[in-house]
Amino acid sequence: MNVEVTQLPGIGVRKEFSLSGARRRIGIIDHKDGTIDLIVSKPGNPDATDQIPLSAQEATVLANLLGAPQLVAQLREEHRDYGELETRQFTVRSRSPYDGRQLGDTQMRSRTTVSIVAVMRAGHAIPSPGPDFVFTAGDVLVVVGTAESLTAAARILTDG
Repeated sequence: MNVEVTQLPGIGVRKEFSLSGARRRIGIIDHKDGTIDLIVSKPGNPDATDQIPLSAQEATVLANLLGAPQLVAQLREEHRDYGELETRQFTVRSRSPYDGRQLGDTQMRSRTTVSIVAVMRAGHAIPSPGPDFVFTAGDVLVVVGTAESLTAAARILTDG
């Protein structure tokens, strides 16, 4: 996939790509002031776009929505030959007892036997987070384990 990057003097950087078969383009404008706009071209006219301003939180949520499912799907495919292993994603909610706390505080591995294999934050995958990794509300955890251990992990993240 070819991503076109265009410098916008005084504004920032435009990054976009063509959607296959749709005769449309999609991308972002990364403004110098740190704001981000989602851009989507009009059907059949890639030069005319709708521009949607996103707050930092909205950009993070969108990035996690797009990134985490792809990572989970890849891990599911890789683990399908390992019997009972499953891969799921869990979001650290703002009311989670672990928002702002370290991964080690959960004692997740010793309490459930699951492995947190990655954390999606602001659209970036953080692989194999260590015990000193600090969770933030909105983080999407990619977790591998049995169905029972994944259920227990979900309980820990919501109840402590």
